[in-house]
Amino acid sequence: MSDAYYRLVLMVSVLAVLLWSAIGPHDRVTWWLETAPVWAGLAVLIPSHQRFPLTRLAYTLIAVHMLILCVGGHYTYALVPAGEWVRDMVDGTRNNYDKLGHFWQGFCPAIVARELIVRTSPLRSGGWLYFLVLCFALALSAVYELIEWAVALLSEEAADAFLGTQGYIWDTQSDMWWCGVGALTALTVLSRVHDRQVRNLV
Repeated sequence: MSDAYYRLVLMVSVLAVLLWSAIGPHDRVTWWLETAPVWAGLAVLIPSHQRFPLTRLAYTLIAVHMLILCVGGHYTYALVPAGEWVRDMVDGTRNNYDKLGHFWQGFCPAIVARELIVRTSPLRSGGWLYFLVLCFALALSAVYELIEWAVALLSEEAADAFLGTQGYIWDTQSDMWWCGVGALTALTVLSRVHDRQVRNLV
């Protein structure tokens, strides 16, 4: 399968799930808030795919991240059926689908940031690249938490569904922790595969 066709398959898949998520979401305002990164990502990736194509790995991780956001936007994170099923299976007290989202918030951007740094700077694999990518992922998570805080202050109606704290007082810190774990996991598990794809691409 050619790279162009592979990108097309990913885009069609994301658009199909995005359309599904827009049909009768649990809360329309929350849907817009949760899927805003999907719209922003598409607005950047579609016009740039010929001028600056990313690796298949990066595009795949981005697509998965978008799918996670679409599902969370449709149900709200606290009500995603898969998260409720896991909660009941382990006799838990909350729906942890949002933690999957925050794990992926580190896992996916870590590879994208790594690719941009490797392809546009002299920096290569090593300790400094790990450090900078981890810092980027954590900074991105912090900005997202600040956006959630701003939404909570501006709109009490959408705050609970968007924040998804479910009564957990350490939710913000936990979200950033899972983002960091996701970034470190991606760097540890995928760096060699990513390096091969970058070499083949450039």
